[in-house]
Parts: sequence; C-alpha cells; structure tokens
Amino acid sequence: MSGFRRAPKGAIPVTAQPTATPPATRAVTAPLYAAGFVTAFGAHSIAAGLGAHSGDIGLSLLNLGILLAVYDLAEVLLKPVFGSLSDRIGAKPVVVAGLVAFAALSLIGLAAADPLLLGLARVGQGAAASAFSPASSAMVARLAGRNAGAYFGRYGSWKGLGYVAGPLLGAALIHLGGFPLLFGTLSALAAAVAVWAALSLPGLAPLPRVRYTVLDLIRQVTHRGFLVPTLVLAAATGALGTAIGFLPALATRQGLDPVSAVAAVSLLALTSAVTQPWIGRLRDQNRLRDGPGMTGGLLLTAAGIAGVALLPGTVTIFCAAAAIGVGIGTATPLGFAHLADTTPIERLGRTMGTAELGRELGDAGGPLLVGVVASAAGLPVGLGVLALAVAAASLLRASGAANALPGRGPRP
Repeated sequence: MSGFRRAPKGAIPVTAQPTATPPATRAVTAPLYAAGFVTAFGAHSIAAGLGAHSGDIGLSLLNLGILLAVYDLAEVLLKPVFGSLSDRIGAKPVVVAGLVAFAALSLIGLAAADPLLLGLARVGQGAAASAFSPASSAMVARLAGRNAGAYFGRYGSWKGLGYVAGPLLGAALIHLGGFPLLFGTLSALAAAVAVWAALSLPGLAPLPRVRYTVLDLIRQVTHRGFLVPTLVLAAATGALGTAIGFLPALATRQGLDPVSAVAAVSLLALTSAVTQPWIGRLRDQNRLRDGPGMTGGLLLTAAGIAGVALLPGTVTIFCAAAAIGVGIGTATPLGFAHLADTTPIERLGRTMGTAELGRELGDAGGPLLVGVVASAAGLPVGLGVLALAVAAASLLRASGAANALPGRGPRP
C-alpha cells in the first residue's frame, strides 16, 4: 500500500517513504482488543461500583455524577493530543506507554478512603486511557483496510466484554477487599497487557503526513462526514456512561442488592458485545448502511432509557438494559467504521482522537446532565431528559455521513 497522498489545497506536503501494513492476523489484533478490554473494564467496574455503593461512601446524586464524569473529562483534554502523537511517532509506543501509565496511576486507588482520592485515581486512569485508546483505534483502522466494520465490531465486542466483566467482577472485588483491591487488580491487568502489546504488536512506521493549515483543520472537523458520526458516538457513549452508573443506583432504590444491581449493567454490556460483530459484518457485506443504522441504534437506545424513566421497576430495568445495549451495539461500530473508511490513513490517529473527544464529552455530559436534573427533580426525570437528548441526536440524519471526508472516498 502506498502511503503517498495528494495534499489538500493550502496544505504543505511532507516527503516520506511509503510503508507496508502487515496482515491483520489474530496475533496482531489480540493485544489491541485486550487494550480495549482494559479501558472498558477499568472505567466501568469503578463506575458501577460507585453507583451501587454511593450511599455507603456518602455520595449524593450530584457527587456521583461528578465522579463518573472526571475520568472522561481527563480524556477530553488529552485524546486529540495523543491521537496526533500516534500519527507522528507510530501507534505502538503510545499504546504501550498509555497502558504502563494506567497501571501506575491505578495504584493511587490503593489508598482510596474517600471520594477525593477516588476522584484523583479516576482522573489518572482517564489521562492514561486517553493515550492508548485512540492509538488502539487508529491501529485497528489501519490494519482493517476496507473491512472496518468487522474489525471495529470485534474491537467493540471486546470492550463489551470489559463492560460485562467490569461491573460483576468489580462488585465482587469491592465486596472482598473494597476499592483498593479493585484498583490493585486493574493495575496488574494493565501492566500485563502492556507487556503483551510491547512483545506482540507490529511497529507500524508513521505514514507520510501532510501539514495542514488552521483553516484546513477547521474544515475537516466541521465536515458533516466527521460531525455526524462523532455526534452519534457521543450520544451513544453518553447513554452508556449514564446507564453504567445510574442503573445500579436506580436498581438499589428498587430494593435490589448491589450484585443484582450491577447485573443489569452486565446485561447491557453483554447485548452490546454480541450485537457489535454482527452489525459490523452486515455493514461490510453492504447489507446495512451507516446512516439508517446509526439512526436506528440511537432511537432504540433512547426508547430503552425512556422506558426505565417512565416505569422504573426491576423488570423494566433489565428490559431497558437489553434495549440500550443493542442500540449502542448498533450505533458504535457503524460510527467508528465510517470514520475509518472516510479518513486519510496518515491522520487516522488524529481523527480517532478527536472523535473520541466527542465520545468523552458525551460520556461526561450524560452523567452530569442526569445528576443535575436528578438532584432537582428525581432520577426518573433525569433519565427522561437524557432519552430526549439521545432521540434528538438521532434526528440528525446520517445522510451527511454518506459523504466522505476531504481526502478519501466513501467505501464502495
């Protein structure tokens, strides 16, 4: 594959040699899927634990929303930076260094005895994840070629496994040794995956780059082909982050014990994990178009949230969790695959990092929105407002997403 591309108008070309991409074998992609598992397991085991034990550690609904959001706020600031860095120096060193940092900063949680230290540990983990998460996505996109749907479906499925294992294992670890045992386990897991990635990932050389003017950058990030799928990812992730934290809180208020409460979150994650590879295959076979698929996924997600907001109860919570999981599992791989197919490969890292910034804004904004509204009018009302926001996002028809980004054509 030739790495040379014609620079857009106003850009300054950089001379470099073409590079070849190795085959996407299972041995190559497995460490990237494991990195996705780490970030999902780490973020959502703690988030679900905070939701289920918020009363035990004296958290109000507003403080719970803040603690759920700080991880993502750290990622918002740093993901575009690390995404661009992976374009410049290669994705592998960014992935490995991010995992090492995640392992080290998780150790703060060993001394976590109050919400402040828990918040500091969450910020550190979010900062580290902001390195290896967009770099992993960019590497998956580069290895996938025109099979982006299938590879992002698998990548999302492994993240989904992290969402499944995270809440249940997190609840068990907190029961056995409190939050310090959970943070210690996360540190050991991230360190092991860092070693695996260092030994197994190919050292993909940076691709020839183009120097863009500020006007070029503004044009790229405001193009509908970028904005629409990024908004879809933000809405889906906002729903996910809120459900991970607030569904257990709602379930415990319905009389369920903490382990049963986080089981609803695991059901959500399981349905998402099962859905994503299937959706990815349908897309690559041209049996599902990006626009209608993303719109349908968001509408199903909004319906699940609205259902639990209108009729909170044990049965409704689990039905809503399944609907939200399928909706997120539909919208997410389509959004990522569309970005991968319509982005020049020499700036995949920057585009994925910027798109992940949008996701993290959603992931932070969803819990904050629900927390603020719930503290004033109750949790069901807060969830209802989120359902309206997700449904509104689906109205931005992804017909705009059918247009390619400047510099690369749409998938066939």
